[in-house]
Amino acid sequence: MEQRTFDDGGDEDLVFVLGWGNKLYHENVRWLIDELTGAGYRVHAFRIPTAISDFRSEYLEPVAEFVAELDGYRLLSHSTGGLIAAHLDGADRRVYLSPFWGFPEGVLDVLGPLFAKLPTSVEFLPANTDAENIGDLATDRQIATGANAAAPSWIRECREAQRTLPPIDDDAVVFCTLRDRIVSTRAIGDRVPPERIVLYDGGHELFSSSVRDRHLDTLLAALEDGSAALSA
Repeated sequence: MEQRTFDDGGDEDLVFVLGWGNKLYHENVRWLIDELTGAGYRVHAFRIPTAISDFRSEYLEPVAEFVAELDGYRLLSHSTGGLIAAHLDGADRRVYLSPFWGFPEGVLDVLGPLFAKLPTSVEFLPANTDAENIGDLATDRQIATGANAAAPSWIRECREAQRTLPPIDDDAVVFCTLRDRIVSTRAIGDRVPPERIVLYDGGHELFSSSVRDRHLDTLLAALEDGSAALSA
């Protein structure tokens, strides 16, 4: 796992847990980080590995140990980062972008339990991570250097983390698109009431979708004020 801090002079700590395949040098990830630092946050960003054998030791504990040293923090996460974030304690505010709380309907949803039994961390199961599904601003480099195949061990560990998902904070806000083909929108709707969900018309990554500027102020307000920002 890679961790980098952006703008050490920021006024408040914000932990940003990226999704599966996101890189800190991806242009659209950096766009969002720049907007966050511009809003006065000291951003602690985590790039997660794409193949793991143990969710707790390889995903959760590195982030949990880091946030334990902070004197309060706000938590932003995307996709698989949202699965990790849901298991973290102590955040003052939580905003989830397309959280991976369930597999979408499809091959991995149906055959996931069988794939998860395969004793390998080799990434060979194809994923729908093309530009059409990610977002219309996704770059060729982003697609080429992101994740495009999953390992059975990763499926196993994510399924278990989804099964043991704690209740979502009553003040948390979720951004998602109903056209998502990478995570289950049903799993989001089962855990968060509609009044705390912001729908957008784009791809799996809000920050890689051309509607991102339209929702940026709402995202920043949710980080500042939680769900109260949606009723203001």
